[in-house]
Amino acid sequence: METKIHKKLNELESTAICGNDISSSVLYVSALAIAYAGQYAWITLLIVSGVLFLFRRIYGEVVGALPLNGGAYNALLNTTSKFMASIAATLTILSYMATAVISANEAIHYLHHLFPAMPIIIATICLLSVFAILTIAGITESARVAIGIFLFHLISLLILSGFIIFTLLNNGVDIFFSNWNLPTKEGGIMIAIFLGFSASMLGVSGFESSANFVEEQQRGVFPKTLRNMWAIVSVINPLMAVFALALFALPVLQSDAYQNTLLIEMASYVGGNWVAILISIDAFLVLSGAVLTSFVGVSGLLERMTLDRIMPQFFLKKNKRGSSYRIIIMFFILSVSVLLITQGEVILLAGVYTISFLSVMALFGIGNILLKVKRGTLPRPERARWISVFIAITGVIIALLGNITMEPKDGQPSNLTVFLDYFIPFLLFIIFMLNRTAVLKLLLRFIHYVFDPLRKLVLNFDRKVISLINEINAQEFVYFTKGDNIAALNKVMLYVKKNEHTKRIKIVHIHEKGKEVPKNLETEVDFLDREYPEIKLELIIQEGEFNPELIRTLSEKWRIPINFMFIGSPGDKFSYKVEELGGVRLVI
Repeated sequence: METKIHKKLNELESTAICGNDISSSVLYVSALAIAYAGQYAWITLLIVSGVLFLFRRIYGEVVGALPLNGGAYNALLNTTSKFMASIAATLTILSYMATAVISANEAIHYLHHLFPAMPIIIATICLLSVFAILTIAGITESARVAIGIFLFHLISLLILSGFIIFTLLNNGVDIFFSNWNLPTKEGGIMIAIFLGFSASMLGVSGFESSANFVEEQQRGVFPKTLRNMWAIVSVINPLMAVFALALFALPVLQSDAYQNTLLIEMASYVGGNWVAILISIDAFLVLSGAVLTSFVGVSGLLERMTLDRIMPQFFLKKNKRGSSYRIIIMFFILSVSVLLITQGEVILLAGVYTISFLSVMALFGIGNILLKVKRGTLPRPERARWISVFIAITGVIIALLGNITMEPKDGQPSNLTVFLDYFIPFLLFIIFMLNRTAVLKLLLRFIHYVFDPLRKLVLNFDRKVISLINEINAQEFVYFTKGDNIAALNKVMLYVKKNEHTKRIKIVHIHEKGKEVPKNLETEVDFLDREYPEIKLELIIQEGEFNPELIRTLSEKWRIPINFMFIGSPGDKFSYKVEELGGVRLVI
C-alpha cells in the first residue's frame, strides 16, 4: 500500500501561519503601550524588538539542535525532566487556549461594528469551529488560508500607512512634539518605560508558535520564519505608535474608546469611512488567523506529548490528511467551554494569556542554557551567545514581573489570580498523567484496604456453601436393576436428575448362580453415562439372591443408608417383602 507523503510548508506558508498571530498584535499593542508609557510607547516597542532579536538565535540554536515539534517542551524534555518539560507544555497550551478564545472573540467584535445584529457568543463559536475544521482538513489547506489573511493584513496596513503619511505631510507633526513634551505620569520616565515594556511584550505573542510545528516545515525554513516575524513587529508596532502620537493628543489616545479600536480611529481620521471598514475587515481576518495559529501550534505540541506517553494514546489517531483530529476536537471543546464560562468577558483571560506565553519564552531561554551545558556536542546551525541569552531571559522576566504586579482594573481579579485558576487544574492533570501508574496502584491499595475484609467474608461464605453443595451431591444412590431395558434405566436417570441431589449412582444387578447377565446392560449403562455427563454412573454385577438381607448387607458395606436405595420393577416374589426393606423406594 502506497503511503501518502504530506507536503512540507515553505517559507511563506510557515511565516503566514505563525505571523498572523504576532502581526495581529498591532491592533492592540500600540494602544496598550501608549496607555502605560505615554509618549515613550514607541521606545518600549523598540526595546521589545531588541529582546525579540536576541530570542531569534536562542530559538534557532535549540530547534536547530532538536528539530522536533514541541517548542519549549521539547527543549526542556531533552535537557531536564519530563515534569519540567510538562510545565512548559502546560503553559504553552494555556497560551494557545487564551489566544484562540481572545482572538476569536475580538475578531467577532470587530465584525460586530459592521453587523450590529450579530450574536457575539454564537458567532465566536462558529468562528472557532471553522478553523477547527480547517485544521482537521490538513496543514496545507490551513497554510493557503493563512497566506491569504497574512497578505491582506500587510496590504491593509500599507494602505493605512500611506494615508497617514500623506496626512502628516500636509498637517505636520506638531502633535507628536506636543505629546513628547508633556510631563510624565507619577513615577517618572523609567517607571513609564518599565510598565510600557511589560505591556508591550504582549506584542510578541505568537513568536513561539513556529517552534511547535517545525516538523511540518521544509529544511531551513524555521530560522527564516523567526527573522520574518521579528521584522514585522519591529517595523509595524513602533511605527503605528509613532503615527498615533502624531495624529492624536495623548489624553485622547489613553481614553477607553481609543484603547479598543485605535487603528480604526486612525483609519477613519486619515482616510474616511471606507478605510475604517477596510481595517475592520482586516482586524477580523488577522485575528481569525491567530485562531488558526493556535490550532496548528497546539496540534503539533499535543501530538509530541502523546508520542512521549504523557497524553493518552487515544489522541494519536490521524485522518487521511495526516491531521490529529482528536487533538483538534478536544482543543475546540476546551476553547468553547472557556468562552461559555467567561460569558464572552475574555478580558478575564488576559492574565492567562500574558503570563503563560512570557513564562514559555523564559523557559525556552533556560532550555537554551541547559542545552549548552548538557548537550554541547549536538550539532546546531547557529549558536546564541551567553550574554545574549542572559539579557533576553532578564528582559522576559522583567516583563513577567511587571504583568504580575500590574494593578487590575476596578472589580477585576489580578493577572496572577486568573492565571492560577487555569494553570493549577491543568498542572494537576499533567501530574496525574505522568504518575498515573502510581496513582492507580494507590487507588488499588485503597480499594483492597476497604473491600478485602468483605471479600474474605464472602470467600469464606462461598467456600462453606460450595462445600455443603458438594457434600449433598456426594451422597451416593444405589439402583437395583432387573434387566437391560434402556427405557427403564433412562426413566431412573430422569427421576434422579429431577428429584434427587446427587452426582453419583451405583447401578447394581444381582443374578443367581448359573444365570446369565443381561447382554446389553453394560453397553446401555455406558451410553447413559455419556448422555448424562453431570452424573457419574458405576455398574456393579454381583452374584447372589436378591432379598432384604442382601440389601442391608450392601448398605452397610457401601455405607449408604437404606433410604438411598431404589428397586426397579420388582417381581411378585419381592412385593411382600417391601415393608421389611424400610425406606427403600420403588422406581418403575
